[in-house]
Amino acid sequence: MVLQKGTEDKKRVYQLIVVGVLLIGAIVYFLNYTYGGPPATSAPMPVAARPAALQPAAAAANTSAPEAQKLSNAGIDPALHLDKLAASEAVEYLGTGRNIFSAESAQPRIEAPVAGARPGQSGKAAVNATPLVPEKPKPPAIDLKYFGYTQAKNKSLQAFFVHGEDIFVARTGEIIDHRYKVGVILPTGVEVTDLGYNNTQKLPLTTN
Repeated sequence: MVLQKGTEDKKRVYQLIVVGVLLIGAIVYFLNYTYGGPPATSAPMPVAARPAALQPAAAAANTSAPEAQKLSNAGIDPALHLDKLAASEAVEYLGTGRNIFSAESAQPRIEAPVAGARPGQSGKAAVNATPLVPEKPKPPAIDLKYFGYTQAKNKSLQAFFVHGEDIFVARTGEIIDHRYKVGVILPTGVEVTDLGYNNTQKLPLTTN
């Protein structure tokens, strides 16, 4: 009986030791997770802090205005009008200058030089040499076609534009295709600004 009692006491001691080790491990894990936190992950770089080279080109332009409405071209008549095609082919050249497509046309007149090509050479008149100033490149023409307008109940106008195969309807202040900002709309023309070149042009109303 004495041997059995001592053996049971040893088992209880071993069991208490195991439970204590597990309890200490659980406490250490809880403290480490609570105060240490999960491993930090790299946060994405905000858009405002990105270098200019990584930002899209369209962000350089002021595109905070609302976008214009894109219309469907399902109602456009795709039929070929042979009468209009024949009328355009019947147009004859009636210019008063030299016809570059005819070998019988008169040769162009070449003016004689007024001064020698080299310094010191004489010519018809003395000409002071002036340095040539390179001409500033002009911005490209705005690739939009203004073909109509409509008037709302508040008397404001909406303009209709064609850009390639797309049709847009826009009010003053709206932006077409993330690039062209619509200005003053009149029945005879519309002011449009190319945001990429900061260039404003007036597009006339076209009916064809």
